[in-house]
Amino acid sequence: MAPEPPLLSMSGITKSFPGVRALDGVDLDVQAGEVHCLLGQNGAGKSTLIKVLAGAHQPDDGTIRWRGEAVTLRSPIAAMRLGIATIYQELDLVEHLSVAENVHLGHEPTAAGFVVRRKSAKASTAQLLKRLGHPEIDPARLVGELSAAQQQIVSMARALSHDVRLIVMDEPSAALDPDEVDNLFRIVGDLTADGVAVVYISHRLEEIRRIGDRVTVLKDGRAVAGGLPAKSTPTREVVALMTGRNVEYVFPDRPAAPAQGEPLLEVRQLARDGEFEAFDLSVRPGEIVGLAGLVGSGRSEILETIYGARKPSSGQVLVDGRPLKPGSVRAAVRAGLGLAPEERKAQALLMLESVTRNVSVSSMSRFSRGGWIDRGAELGAARAATRELSLRPDNPSVPVRTLSGGNQQKAVLARWLLRGCRVLLLDEPTRGVDVGARAELYAVVRRLADEGLAVLLVSSEVPEVLGLADRVLVLREGRVVHTAPARELDEHRVLDLVMEGSPAS
Repeated sequence: MAPEPPLLSMSGITKSFPGVRALDGVDLDVQAGEVHCLLGQNGAGKSTLIKVLAGAHQPDDGTIRWRGEAVTLRSPIAAMRLGIATIYQELDLVEHLSVAENVHLGHEPTAAGFVVRRKSAKASTAQLLKRLGHPEIDPARLVGELSAAQQQIVSMARALSHDVRLIVMDEPSAALDPDEVDNLFRIVGDLTADGVAVVYISHRLEEIRRIGDRVTVLKDGRAVAGGLPAKSTPTREVVALMTGRNVEYVFPDRPAAPAQGEPLLEVRQLARDGEFEAFDLSVRPGEIVGLAGLVGSGRSEILETIYGARKPSSGQVLVDGRPLKPGSVRAAVRAGLGLAPEERKAQALLMLESVTRNVSVSSMSRFSRGGWIDRGAELGAARAATRELSLRPDNPSVPVRTLSGGNQQKAVLARWLLRGCRVLLLDEPTRGVDVGARAELYAVVRRLADEGLAVLLVSSEVPEVLGLADRVLVLREGRVVHTAPARELDEHRVLDLVMEGSPAS
């Protein structure tokens, strides 16, 4: 008896764009009921491959077989009809529509062929949300009012509203706290137990080992390894396949002695009703201070309040001993603050503009004369700032959207270097950044601190906070519950604190 063919088989998939060969003969096979992890650095071809699978891109060459039969996926609708659903990292939900309307978008339940049965849509949506472990999400609520984690659950409900047999998940845990990741993995386990296959993409290698069955590694548009056992393949081997070299998970050395001098940044009894309680904070020149806590603990809200994007209920922010005007980004930037926000594509970068314009946008007065912009001076300044951070490619004229995640983050940092930033606020600085580029960013941040910047860092990855920061403030439900030098903490201690909320010390 012949063995049953894979649920999905992609053979020799090739795809080129002008000047770029994104996929070069990639093979991928996925069995029913397995979690097949797709790994690779930014630019390795992962996004192009899943867009081919989703019907969003047409391959130049190669064969796709579904349950043993050759198919042509001419559109996302064609892929969905076969039972292939894709949940992208950049969620494609319609914010001004309700949860139920998003879940059934394009296949609304109807009566008489054209009247939408809204009650039926809400009821079936509620059943899907219950299956996903989130019965508290109201099907009638607007998607734009939901948190990022809740929006991801809605995307999963939309996928399950079809007769889906394979789900592609692109960085699904990026915006989730540990409890939500546990729930995500429970959902994946339930799906695979029902025979649904999952293609799982993540930069977090510890997740791959925990949830994956097999691994395919892409590098420079080619599959350099396929079908590796996820749980037993050494991390060092996976990293070497992804990068072409061994990468040690080490952080830059901390200074031997604590930072000296008067604080550059001071926070005195800063509070914002409903988001975080009053607390104090100081960061000296050359010091990196980390904020650790779960999603919803107030980490990002604190950074945005310090930056002036939110107005505090009480308290002060001081730079070099001088208080800032509350709720004023302009005052913060003039005082020397710079923010690299959590969602850099939506909140920091002009994706259709060049690297030059993205770097210079906060310093345009330097290049303006009588209403005219000195393009040569702007380009020269941007080139100098990006070279200082080893941004690649070394061509600031290219659109910033063409850069990898790590180099896009370097473009944001270059903007503040050009501006003369003295206090750098970093919110999830390595989200969506591959393994090799993370080490480069860590080195950049440490070097900037060593050159005299004060750095305040927020990250949902506890090892990142402990490895990069000099001191750490642990947050729980908007309250600082512990402060200590990073050397005195470990990951288990921090997780105990954020879960239990031990008294402040």
